[in-house]
Parts: sequence; C-alpha cells; structure tokens
Amino acid sequence: MQVFSILLLVSTALCSGSLSEPRTFSPVSRGTNLDGSLPIYKNPNASVEDRVADLIPRMTLEEKVAQIIQGDIDGWMNTADPLDNTLVYNQSGLEDMMNTKAGSIWGGYAMPYEKFVFALNIGQKYLMENTTLGIPAMFQSEGLHGFTNNGTIFPSPIGLAASFNPELLSSVANIIATEAEGVGLSQIFAPVLDMSRELRWGRVEENFGEDPFLTGEMGLAYVSGLQDGTRRNVTADGPGGIRKRMAATCKHFTAYGSPMAGLNTAPVIGSERDLRTIYLPAFQRACLDSLAIMTAYSAYDSVPLVANKHILTDILRDEWQYPYWVTTDAGAVDLLISQHKTCDTRECAAKAVIENGLSGEMGGGSYTYLTLPDQVAAGTVNESFIDETVKAMLQTKFTLGLFESPYPYPDYLNTIRTPESRQVLLQIEEEAIVLLENHDNVLPLNKDIGSIALIGPQVNRVTFGDYVFFNASLNGITPLAGFQDSTKINFAQGCELWSNDQTGFDEAISAAQQSDVAIVMVGTWSLDQTLLWTPGTNATTGEHVDLSSLSLVGAQFPLVEAIVNTGKPTVVVFVSGKPVSEPWIQAHASAVIQQFYPGELGGLALPEIIFGAVNPSGKLPISFPRSVGTTPDFYNYLNGMRPVDAGMITDNDTLVFGHQYVLNSPIPIWSFGHGLSYTTFNYTNLSLDPASIGTSDNFNVTVTVHNTGLVNGKEVVQVYLSDVVSSVVTPIHKLVGFQKISLSAGGSQTVSIEVESSQLALWNLDNEWAVEPGVFTVTIGTSDETFAQATLTVT
Repeated sequence: MQVFSILLLVSTALCSGSLSEPRTFSPVSRGTNLDGSLPIYKNPNASVEDRVADLIPRMTLEEKVAQIIQGDIDGWMNTADPLDNTLVYNQSGLEDMMNTKAGSIWGGYAMPYEKFVFALNIGQKYLMENTTLGIPAMFQSEGLHGFTNNGTIFPSPIGLAASFNPELLSSVANIIATEAEGVGLSQIFAPVLDMSRELRWGRVEENFGEDPFLTGEMGLAYVSGLQDGTRRNVTADGPGGIRKRMAATCKHFTAYGSPMAGLNTAPVIGSERDLRTIYLPAFQRACLDSLAIMTAYSAYDSVPLVANKHILTDILRDEWQYPYWVTTDAGAVDLLISQHKTCDTRECAAKAVIENGLSGEMGGGSYTYLTLPDQVAAGTVNESFIDETVKAMLQTKFTLGLFESPYPYPDYLNTIRTPESRQVLLQIEEEAIVLLENHDNVLPLNKDIGSIALIGPQVNRVTFGDYVFFNASLNGITPLAGFQDSTKINFAQGCELWSNDQTGFDEAISAAQQSDVAIVMVGTWSLDQTLLWTPGTNATTGEHVDLSSLSLVGAQFPLVEAIVNTGKPTVVVFVSGKPVSEPWIQAHASAVIQQFYPGELGGLALPEIIFGAVNPSGKLPISFPRSVGTTPDFYNYLNGMRPVDAGMITDNDTLVFGHQYVLNSPIPIWSFGHGLSYTTFNYTNLSLDPASIGTSDNFNVTVTVHNTGLVNGKEVVQVYLSDVVSSVVTPIHKLVGFQKISLSAGGSQTVSIEVESSQLALWNLDNEWAVEPGVFTVTIGTSDETFAQATLTVT
C-alpha cells in the first residue's frame, strides 16, 4: 500500500506533463531511464536545450517550485559569528531547506573559508546524492567590487568606471570570479547597471555613472570577465555548447537609479522613450549573454517592475529573446502588498510575479511562491508559467556545467589574493583616481619636498563602499600608512566625518603651517553590509542611505576652509561614493583630486598620484553639481533643458542676481569625462570614414593624438554625437565611443573608433527605433570641452 501511494502521488504530480509521448523514465526512479541508458539531462555532451527538455518532465510541481525559490545556507549552518569555524551542520535544517528552496542558495556570509567550503560541500552533496534527480544549486554571493566572503576588494563601481578602461575592468571581474569559484560559488550579484542620474540616491557608488554607453561598455566588460572560461571538469564549448564559469547577475532591471526624490525603492517616473533611450541600452549591451538578471524594487510608470509584463516578458523574453535566469531582489515580491499596494495577499503577489515576470523569488520576504502548488491545484495559476521559469534556471545551470562540477576546489586558497591579482588591483586603483583641478601645476609634488601635512577624517581610515564583508577594511591600507615612506608627515585629523566639533582645528592648522604643502582628505562614507544595516550606525552613502544635500557633512568644509586660509598650498582629496558639491573648494584649493571609494590598495595609489610616480588618467563617469538644488546635472540633457542666465554669491557675500538660477548656475562644477593629466595632449587630423552614410551604415572616427608634454601619460579619446535636427527632442550630445591609450612624452598615435548606425537612432513618434536622414556633429573632447569636430551626413 505504501509503494502504491507513493506511485499515485508522484504520478499525479507529473500529470501536467505531456502524456502523448511515451515516458523514458519510471515515476519512482525519475533520475534514470527505463532502458538503462543515461538520461539526456545527465549527458554533458547533449545540448543545453535537450537537457532542459529532458529534465523538466521528470520534475514534480513541488520540485519545480523549489527550484525557483532562493534558499540560504543558514538553514543548516550557524552563520551568526563570522569568526566561528565549527564544522557542524543541522541535518533537519538541511533537508527542510532542500525540499522547498533548492534552486539557488544564498551564501554571502563572512566566515572562515574552511567553514564556508564545508557548508557548500554539505549542501551540494545532499542535492547530488540524496535527491531523486540530483540537481545542483547555484550558490550565490555579492560581488560588486569583490566577492563578499573575504575576497579581494577593488574600488567601488563608480571608481572602476572612472578608469574608462573596459579591458582592465574585465581583468578585475576575472579575479572576482576566480576567487569566488574556488570556494564553490557559481553566481555573483553584479554588475549594477542603474543610471546615476539622481544623485541624492544612496546607491550611486554601485553604478558605472550617468551615461548609458559607458555603463554598457563597462557592464559588458564585467560580465565577460566574470563569466568567460569554464569550471574545472567541464568541457569548454564541446558538443554540449557554450559553457561559462560563473553567472553574472545584471541588476537592477530596470530604471532603478532615478527614484522620485532620490529615495530608495521609490517609484520612477518616465515614458517609453525614456525607458528605451536611457535605461534599457546598457542592459541590452551588457546582459544578453549574462546568465542571470535581477529585477528592481521600484515601479516604473506606476507598474511594479517585479510584475511588469511589458518590460520582463514583452521586451526581455520576447523582443530580446533572453533565455536565462531572472530573479527578484530580496523581499521584492512582498512589496506588491506592503509598498506598491497592487496586491493584498501572498497568493496575488506570487501570481503577479510568476505570470508577468517569469522570474524566481529571492529570500528576505514571506516566500510567497510557496503558495504556487496550491494555486496550480486550484486552477488560479497555470503551471506553464512555472515551467518557463524553471527552464530559465536550468538553462543557466547547464551552461555553467554545474551538473559536472558543483563542488568547491581543494586548492581554493591558492586562488585568493595572488600576486597577479594584487598587480591588477593596484593598477585599477591608480587609473580610478581623477585629477579635477591643478592650479599653477602644484601637482605632482617634488619628491624632495621637506614635509607635508596630512589632514582630515579620511586620512587615517580605510573607506570602502557598501557591499563589502564585515571588517573588510582590515585588509586595506590607509592613506596615512601609504604616505609614510614619502617624506616627513605632519598628521592631524582635524575633525570627525560625522561631527560638527571643531576642537581639532588648531592642531590641523598648526600641522599645515609647519609643512610645505597640506593635503586635506574629506568626503562621504559608507559601511560594510553588517554595520550598514545595524541600528544606531551612521553613513552618508550606501543602500537605503539617501541624502538631501551633496555638501560635505559636519565640520569638514570649515576644516578645508581653515587650511586653505593658512596660505599654504592645499590639495583637497574627495574620498566619496558620489559627487561632492563644494564649488568654493574648486575655486580656492590649489588642487583637487577625486578618489571614489577605493579598494584595498587605495592608500598606496594616492601618494603615487600625488608625487607623480603615476600620471593620473581617470575621467569622471558622473558630473558634479554646484548644489543639490542645481540637479539633475547629467551631461546628456535634452535640448532646451539647460538655459543659462546664472547668478552667484561672491566670496564677500555679494548677491549677483540672475535667472537660471537666481543665485547659482546649472553648469556643473566638473562635467562627465573631465580629468586632468600631468602632461598635455593635442588632437589633429580628425576624419570620418565615410563622411556620408546611409541609415544602416556604420562609420569610423579617426584622429591622431599627440602627447605634447614632458612625461608619459594615458589619455581617454572620447567621441560624442549630436543630432542637429530631429523629429523628437534628443540629447544635446551623447557619448558614442571611447578608447584609452598610453603615449610616451613626445609620442603620437592614430586612433580609430567605429560608431554603429544604431547609435544614431532615436525612438521616434511611432514608438520605433529609426535613424533619420540629416546632419550629425561628431566631437572629440569631453562632455564640456571640444578638441576637434566634424560633420556627418546621413542620407
């Protein structure tokens, strides 16, 4: 009777599959074939599509639902103490987790590597050896700028973007993947491709800046660097098709970076044209081969993005033909009930997301997807939606080769913080630093200088961006430590980041007066993923940390002002995760440097830049407004958006009245693409080939770049395009190409950059992409400076 009951139960669970074709497997032993042959889904030489098609009919409804709900290693491991290394697990917790939430497993915890590898081995071994079908899980962690299980920490993404070096970023992502793969991870929650167009929003540091093209190119470099290659024991590009080593997760799909009022998860207001021209291009460029995508918390045009059929099904699945895994963010499904108010029950929320989004449910909420089996039984949800979502999950797993290589590697310690990875880390630290101002060429400092004052709350601390592990800063080097071997150091902190207390000013002023040059380090700060969410802590950037002002907090600006007023040459260094709005500093400091949140070697890279051992080559991926009241200030604004009749308040508090704005200017302090060097560059012989094209033709922009200075340097050649007359309002100009080159002093190089016809297209009045005949202006320079210009004709 017991065997009959089991047969009846399993047969019923499988009855939704096609009964018109004879089954090759027994309902009792679904992981084998009746004729003793190897099931197609277990054959590494079979195509991914065939393996998916073979496995889906073998799965019960409950197994399918378990595949699309995220589990957590805390179900069988004690994750409370990041220092605990006890190698024990909870058997009942393990079994319960794997019965209901087994497709992907969150593992982004700080713990000793030995314990982490033990946890992953236990989980995968259970799935592979103690379940009927032996479907491995994808184990997941964060990896915006280093995987969050004590991996190498690189600069925050906004800093990575400042390098304008996709090839170098690809190397960074490759290191992240190598470190994560060794300990058994197979999915990384990165890159973030949100547009940093709302600067009050706390997560600006997680993005690649304000521009769709730069974001797309850097995003593609990250995805390729992370994914390319194969896991051990997996055949690369054999009969079974393409294989990847790690699943990137493009997020947050889409338009998440422009919330109303700059408040995290707030709705985003926009049109279909905004969607197509601002928010979607970076995802389309970077993510069509990404093995995963994560949806956004917010609503776009009043439709929650987790249940937005137009974006997630019509565009992503149907128009773009995206075949891989899509997941919600943590707790996002429940927001349909608690925030968006489009559902009043868990059942409604689960139905809305599975039917409109074909996506899985991440943890962090009430696990609404657990209602799906009953909803299928009741006829309120069609199982076909679940099948399509499971297919996407399996497509990703088979592409990863997880069925052949699910476990951590025995030599995982050999892949973390290698000498080669430290070289890449130092290079990206150096190329991420942007020289904003250099009045009278005060920089670089002479190596024989007598003494320098290091002043400010960012000098003797390691300031990482968010999405790093607990105590990650212990692996970093402070600027104070980095400067120790340079010359005599007079250090005074002056103030705290988070206080108005000025009692340390006298010591700081004295340090400046005793030195030849003062270096003042100020800015914003974030916290690791433990402290950022701990009540009672403070930060000025990071997830759920939104600002109403972009000025320096507390006593920091008065400190800078006091040091500048000593008369000593003063170099101000902004260490921040977003633009700092302090135009007085731009006008009065001797030099200004931007160091977006650095990685572990940021404290070494900074003195290399300041003393000229390395020539700065970073460019701004984001514009710096004069105040929060002059935002938005992105460079690619629509024609007619930025009339200028500026007023101002002078240093002696005289009011000079204007109209746009009455007492300020909409022109940024520093605009996108800006960044100085210790050498000079000149551009000659700009040409377009051809200079006249059809609407479907590409063209090449060629220009010769000369290093006319006395030192070697790197330059970013930037190509901008303007549509002179168009049927709809278009941006004043937009970036369509860039290339970073190295030039020795006195040297030159001819650079050719291809521009595709699609980059000339606009979203027209018929809601279609179209390249319109007419005249386009092609500019070489930055977003606010022209070095060379040519005219393109489209016929």
